[in-house]
Amino acid sequence: MSTFKPKNILITGAAGFIASHVANRLIRNYPEYKIVVLDKLDYCSNLKNLLPSKSSPNFKFVKGDIASADLVNYLLITENIDTIMHFAAQTHVDNSFGNSFEFTKNNIYGTHVLLEACKVTGQIRRFIHVSTDEVYGETDEDAVVGNHEASQLLPTNPYSATKAGAEMLVMAYGRSYGLPVITTRGNNVYGPNQFPEKLIPKFILLAMRGKTLPIHGDGANVRSYLYCEDVAEAFEVILHKGVVGHVYNIGTKKERRVVDVAQDICKLFNMDPDKSIQFVENRPFNDQRYFLDDQRLKNLGWSERTTWEDGLKKTLEWYTSNPDWWGDVSGALLPHPRMLMMPGGIERHSDGAEKYESGKSEYSENSNQTTMLVPPAKTSPSPQKPALKFLIYGRTGWIGGLLGKLCEKQGISYEYGKGRLEDRSSLVADILAVKPTHVFNAAGVTGRPNVDWCESHKTETIRANVAGTLSLADVCREHGLLVINFATGCIFEYDAAHPEGSGIGFKEEDKPNFIGSFYSKTKAMVEELLREYDNVCTLRVRMPISSDLNNPRNFITKISRYNKVVNIPNSMTILDELLPISIEMAKRNLTGIWNFTNPGVVSHNEILEMYKKYIDPTFKYTNFNLEEQAKVIVAPRSNNELDASKLKNEFPELLSIKESLIKIVFEPNRKTPAE
Repeated sequence: MSTFKPKNILITGAAGFIASHVANRLIRNYPEYKIVVLDKLDYCSNLKNLLPSKSSPNFKFVKGDIASADLVNYLLITENIDTIMHFAAQTHVDNSFGNSFEFTKNNIYGTHVLLEACKVTGQIRRFIHVSTDEVYGETDEDAVVGNHEASQLLPTNPYSATKAGAEMLVMAYGRSYGLPVITTRGNNVYGPNQFPEKLIPKFILLAMRGKTLPIHGDGANVRSYLYCEDVAEAFEVILHKGVVGHVYNIGTKKERRVVDVAQDICKLFNMDPDKSIQFVENRPFNDQRYFLDDQRLKNLGWSERTTWEDGLKKTLEWYTSNPDWWGDVSGALLPHPRMLMMPGGIERHSDGAEKYESGKSEYSENSNQTTMLVPPAKTSPSPQKPALKFLIYGRTGWIGGLLGKLCEKQGISYEYGKGRLEDRSSLVADILAVKPTHVFNAAGVTGRPNVDWCESHKTETIRANVAGTLSLADVCREHGLLVINFATGCIFEYDAAHPEGSGIGFKEEDKPNFIGSFYSKTKAMVEELLREYDNVCTLRVRMPISSDLNNPRNFITKISRYNKVVNIPNSMTILDELLPISIEMAKRNLTGIWNFTNPGVVSHNEILEMYKKYIDPTFKYTNFNLEEQAKVIVAPRSNNELDASKLKNEFPELLSIKESLIKIVFEPNRKTPAE
C-alpha cells in the first residue's frame, strides 16, 4: 500500500470542532508538514480550539471565507498548497430548517469555489472532502448491514441535501478534470471543544446547570457516536493511505438511542433520569437511524480506540473544566434553537486572541465583501507573539542531543546550557544570557556503562541527580520559568498491589518502592522534593528506545548484545514518539509528575523476537533468571509497569508500546522481506 506524503496542507474550517482536532494532530505529529488553516470564525468556531498549535512553527491561521475565490486562489498559490482537507460547513440540522440558504451558500457554493481553484492552479495532489452519514438518509430499523460507500444517497433534510450536492460536485471534478479527490462520510462525533448546539455537549452543559435535558420526540432515534480523537486518527490514516477516487465511511457499529445518551449523562451527574429528561416536540424530520459499513477504512488500518464510557467521561471532564469556553450559549441550549447565521458569524477569541490572530495570520477578509486585503510586505512591522526559546541541559547525553535535533526540525530556537547544574551562579548566568521561555533538564548521572557505576561513585551521583536538579528547579522558579525534567520510572518494582502481568501500573501519585540501586534511590529522592516546586514537569522515562538501532544507549541495542537476558514485562519509552510530546508539554505549560512511557508493557523476549522477525532471522538469545542475573551485576534492576493513562488522556494519539515498537522502530529498520 503506497503512502502519500503531503507538504503544504490547507485545512478549511479548522477553528471548528472536528477539524481543530485533525489540525492539532497533524501539526503535532508531522512538524515537516506546513498546515494553513482557513476559517471565517463563524458562531461555532473558536480560536481557542487551536491553542495547542498556537506556538508551532509549521502552523498558520488565516481568517477568511471559502466562498471568496480571490482569497482561495491566492492562498493556494502563495502557500504552495498541495493538499486540501475541506471541513468548512454549516452542520447543525435544526438550523437548516430555518436558514437553508446559508447552508447552500456555505456547503455547496463554498465547495465549488475550492474545486474551481484546484482546477485553475493545477497543483493539488489530494482533495479530501468531508461529508456526513446523513447523505444516505434513514437506515431501516432492522438492517443488520450498514450503508456502504456505494449505497444510494437519499438525504432527508436541507443540511444533508447540501452535503450530498457538494459531494456530487466533488465527484464531477474528479471525473471531468482528474482532480485527486477522496470523500469521507462520518457518524456523529463528540468530545472536547464541540459547540453545545450538538446533543452531547448540550446535555452536559444543561446537567451542569441543573436543568432538564430536552429530547426530540420519544428519544428512540438511534445514532452512532465516535470520539473526536479516533476520528482525527481516521483522517490521518485517510490522508496518508486513502485511495484517490474512493469514499470512506468513518463509523462505529456501537449504536445508542438518544434517550440512552441522556440517561448515561444523568448517571454521571447522579441525576434522576425520570425527573431530569424532558420529551419535547420532534423536529420536522428526524431520521430514525444512521448505520454505516466502515470495513473499507478498517482495511487501511484504522479502528476505533475509545470506548463510549471513556469518551463520555473525558468529554464531561473537559466541559466541567471549561464551562465558559464558548461564552454565552443560552440560545443553543434551548430545546429548539434557531441561531441565525449572519455573514461572518459571531467571532469568539481566546484570551489574547487579537494578538494571536494578528500574529499568525498574514491575511484577512471582510466576509461581507469579495475583495481581498493584500498581505503586508515582509519588511512591514507586525505584532508577534513571543517566540519559543529553549535552554537545554544535557548536551552530551542521548536525550539532550535528540532534543536539540528536534528543535532544529521544528524551527524552535534553543541553546545548550554552559553551566553545571550544581553551580547555582552559572545557571543564573545561562538564564540571563539566553533569556529562554522554557528550560529542559536532560542532564544527570546514569552511569557508564550502566547504573552499577553509581554504586561506587555515590557523591558524584548525589551532586548531579539531587543537588544539581534541585538547584536548577529553584533558579528557574525564581525567574518564572517552567522546567521539563527528564526523570526515571526505575523507582518502582512489582509488588503485591501491582503484580507482574496484572495490568495494574504504578500511578503518578504512588510512592517509590524500589531502592535496590543507588541511582534509583537518588532519583526517587529528588522526585519527592520536586513535588514542592510548581514550575517543574517531571517525566518518568523507562528503558528508552529509539529507531536508531546503532545507538549503544538504545535498550534494544543493549539487550541484543547481551550474552543472556531476563524475560520480564516492563513499561518502556519510545523516544521518537515521546520526545516531540515533551516539547508539546512545554508549549502547554504542563506541570507535575507524568509517567512518560508508552501504554502497556513488553518483555525482553518479545522485543528480541521482533528483532529476529524484522532485522536478523538468525539472531539467537538465551534467558536467565533474576538470581542468575544478580551474580553478574552489582545493583538489582527495577522491573515494573507504569500507568500511562494520564499521558494518554492528554495525548490520545499515543501508541501502545508494542504498536509503537513495530510502527516506529522495527518497520522503518526492516531488513527482512515483508510478509
